[in-house]
Amino acid sequence: MAYRWKNTFTRADATPEAHFLNRRAFVGAIAAGVGLGMAGSRASAQDTLKPNDWDEITNYCNFYEFGTGKEDPPRYAKALTTSPWSIEVDGMVDRPGAYDVNDIMSEMTIEERIYRFRCVEAWSMIIPWNGFELADLLAMAGVQDGAKYVAFETLYRPEEMIGQRYPVLDWPYVEGLRLDEALHPLTIMATGIYGKPMPKQNGAPMRLVVPWKYGFKSIKSVVRITLTDKEPPTSWNRAGPQEYGFYSNVNPNVDHPRWSQATERVIGSGLFASRQPTLMFNGYQEEVASLYEGMDLAKHF
Repeated sequence: MAYRWKNTFTRADATPEAHFLNRRAFVGAIAAGVGLGMAGSRASAQDTLKPNDWDEITNYCNFYEFGTGKEDPPRYAKALTTSPWSIEVDGMVDRPGAYDVNDIMSEMTIEERIYRFRCVEAWSMIIPWNGFELADLLAMAGVQDGAKYVAFETLYRPEEMIGQRYPVLDWPYVEGLRLDEALHPLTIMATGIYGKPMPKQNGAPMRLVVPWKYGFKSIKSVVRITLTDKEPPTSWNRAGPQEYGFYSNVNPNVDHPRWSQATERVIGSGLFASRQPTLMFNGYQEEVASLYEGMDLAKHF
């Protein structure tokens, strides 16, 4: 498996983890100019953020398949069996089938992407993901003409995923993207954090990450990807269509019906720290705004 470093923020925006990261490789990549355009455009907006460390990222997370509390996924996800693991890719593809995650990884170039993460609950982090562009996986399967959407499905295994024993959502968890969103170079399948394999509570062994959308769009522990010409159902939209739209782009100008989205609480910044303004598209407006040109983003929320 090849590794390539591609940065969106600067290293200063994430907690230093010398034990986990090859800093010499990182510095070499920066010196070579890899990703400097995006890094420079983001760094100034992050100067005042307190970095997130491994414990914050892995101990403060949502994964309702293991319970609705922030402390539940780290406690109960240990029961999840992640090997062997395959992802069924079907629908409008040339090469449908069950793709073993090890086979997928052997064909991919794993990059580090340091991304903002913004939860719909109005808290945020900066997370150093490792992964590959979703577009590369879709290319392996061969997207057919006429496909317009990509649907995703999480593992359903209630004997190991204790939260699935309760009707909190209509299991299994499902999500979806428009095809152009899925093919955007910022959209990745994440396989790790801080250079370590993906923790179970964060979506092992492989999860979606779409940094300009609220976190629940970044579906965890993916077992199925379907190419389709119809907009697929999504779990939170199905549970509360007035609260959770299909697009779920981070938008400080469109509030959740029960709270404002104009500001966010930065995890790790302290109990009495000021909330920071939420940025349009979570700070990725320059890269993704063109995807929604002409759309009413309050209507298509």
